[in-house]
Amino acid sequence: MGDDDPVRFGAEFGPESISGTTKGVGLATFKRLVWISNIGGLLLMVIALEMAIVYKMFWWALATGIAGILVALFPSNYEITGMDAPPDLADVDSTD
Repeated sequence: MGDDDPVRFGAEFGPESISGTTKGVGLATFKRLVWISNIGGLLLMVIALEMAIVYKMFWWALATGIAGILVALFPSNYEITGMDAPPDLADVDSTD
């Protein structure tokens, strides 16, 4: 029916990218990207609301609001690396 390994949205940024050139990002980098993009998206939404209410520029406000949503959703394309499987630990019951 379907492929065993379908191409997903944002596959270019993951560890198994289409081109094989990208490796994904670590958890700390991903968290930083999320915070920065959320603050940037929120700032663009505030500007869009001000443009719509104060300056009566509806179409520019709509474009700015859509840009804010796109900025806020940007990190969702990234794959977090290093969370696939736990590392192999040494046996605790080994004898010396």
